Amino acid sequence: MAQWSILALLLLIPKNFLCGAEDEGSSSLQCICEGSTCGTKTECNGLRCFASVTQNGDVSVYQKGCFDSLEKVEMLCKILPSERSVVRCCNESLCNRNITAMPLLSQAPKEEPIDYSVETLIIFVVSPVIVLVVLSVVAVLICRKIHQNRMQRLHAHDAENGAIDGLIASNVGDSTLADLLDHSRTSGSGSGLPFLVQRTVARQITLMECVGKGRYGEVWRGQWQGENVAVKIFSSRDEKSWFRETEIYNTVLLRHENILGFIASDMTSRNSSTQLWLITHYHENGSLYDYLQRNAVDTVVCLNFALSIANGLVHIHNEIFGTEGKPAIAHRDLKSKNILVKKNLHCCIADLGLAVMHSQTNNQLDVGNNPKVGTKRYMAPEVLEESIQVDCFDAYKRVDIWAFGLVLWEVTRRTFSNGIAEEYKPPFYDLVPNDPSFEDMRKIVCVEQQRPNIPNRWFSDPSTLGHY
Repeated sequence: MAQWSILALLLLIPKNFLCGAEDEGSSSLQCICEGSTCGTKTECNGLRCFASVTQNGDVSVYQKGCFDSLEKVEMLCKILPSERSVVRCCNESLCNRNITAMPLLSQAPKEEPIDYSVETLIIFVVSPVIVLVVLSVVAVLICRKIHQNRMQRLHAHDAENGAIDGLIASNVGDSTLADLLDHSRTSGSGSGLPFLVQRTVARQITLMECVGKGRYGEVWRGQWQGENVAVKIFSSRDEKSWFRETEIYNTVLLRHENILGFIASDMTSRNSSTQLWLITHYHENGSLYDYLQRNAVDTVVCLNFALSIANGLVHIHNEIFGTEGKPAIAHRDLKSKNILVKKNLHCCIADLGLAVMHSQTNNQLDVGNNPKVGTKRYMAPEVLEESIQVDCFDAYKRVDIWAFGLVLWEVTRRTFSNGIAEEYKPPFYDLVPNDPSFEDMRKIVCVEQQRPNIPNRWFSDPSTLGHY
């Protein structure tokens, strides 16, 4: 841009300024005048003589003349030369005659091209790769350290409970799962098996097929001594859920026909990674959600579903007092996907990873340390409005009852009434998207006060009239 500025100044300055005014008798120097601004004049008078050249593309513009203003002398004569513009001033009469225009540009400083050496290029290319490799190595080392820490906790637990790898199998022998569970119930050991037995069972299981996936990880059908078991494998980032569910399932006196039967829990190392296992009874019908997708039911099955779920809720909600008592428990994530259908077409409640416990003895509310909340579609109005009393256990029980009501609606839609059963749909299917946001549910349930639709035929069916 500098060359354009100089060229513009030289071309736009009035002719009598560059070459001197004819009546300017006070000017002391006589200078050669050449270029487009001189016209027919060959000389001019001024305070300073100059010669300039400006490169405009492939064209060089030459100019000679004089300056008769001290301010302009100060401004133009002190412009630094560049590769495309040079101004040379002198202060003797006709001194610009011998300033040859052509060599002026050759005297200007040249911009040296940047020459990157091979070594520099290699550094630019290789350095990011080296950084990535270093970061990858650090990440692997951190993962190994975490894995080692988990295994150390596992071995410490083994040592504390007297587990010896060479003798561990003797704790089980040829017992069946029913034998082991009956023994744990009659021996006063509460709901879960003794720790040694849990570890033994876990390490003797063969995984057969993956039967489900969720936010927590995967569920597999496994086999232990010819018996089917369900193995819920948590992802390593979900250790809090695994620990909480293990803690809840090991609660004394939790075992009930309408609560999913807990067998064992284990933290083990397989394929150089830590796996968190929760082993329970296996129910081939799957979840109530899956069952209703495939089957419509009659009134008897509908009532079996409803009563068995209600029995399970009553058992976990109620506290059992005594030396070996059971605290009251609220599920907090009850839904059809967390209810399993047994072979006798009764249901059992599963997935207690978000449960809260309460004991009247010390009036303590144990909410665990899992920050996750329940499923948005099944959230009660007080949860969506964020007005729930978080320090009141009864508030959490009411949340379960709201979700239970929605599950009953799902079951009733698939129950034959007047010979009709609708296709399966989740609650609020016609009001919110497939994966509703918290705000979607709050708007429908709290602001608009919407509720699932109940068809009139449910009330008029002779087979169900007496049950509503």
